[in-house]
Amino acid sequence: MHLASPTEVVTELYSAHLGWLQGWLRKKLGCAHKSADLAQDTFIRILIAFERQRIADAELREPRAYLTTVATRLVSNHFRRQALERAYAEALSQMPAAAAPPPEQRLMILEALDDISAMLDALPDQVRAVFLAAQLDGLTYSDIALKLGISPRTVRRYMAVAYERCLLHQS
Repeated sequence: MHLASPTEVVTELYSAHLGWLQGWLRKKLGCAHKSADLAQDTFIRILIAFERQRIADAELREPRAYLTTVATRLVSNHFRRQALERAYAEALSQMPAAAAPPPEQRLMILEALDDISAMLDALPDQVRAVFLAAQLDGLTYSDIALKLGISPRTVRRYMAVAYERCLLHQS
């Protein structure tokens, strides 16, 4: 029995479901061009995941459910990125023109902000709340514990989780 390679599996998945996925994305996004881009990104993500994990065709029982799961994450990332771009553009509009960074630097800053935002979004809610209270509000672990109604030991544990995820996210 021949086990299909990850490329063969994704090629078959692509052929069978591309049109359906683009239609599903078009309903979510209201834009045919962005839908086509995100559909392509979905299949690229799947191919990379399959190659990393050496997933065989027998393991993919619900292809449309799998596609929508991957595509939903990409749609969420797309909307998060759009919100971030709007907030950054607003912040830039408040700056004097002479103080605004050049376009190349703006792109680098926006990509760094997007990366930070994705990392924070991936944290569990309580861990993110603890991390942001420490990093943005400058609260001590004791103050965070009081504010959130958790023990200082839990605050330390959550901070360790947040730092570990930050370090792993960089790699």
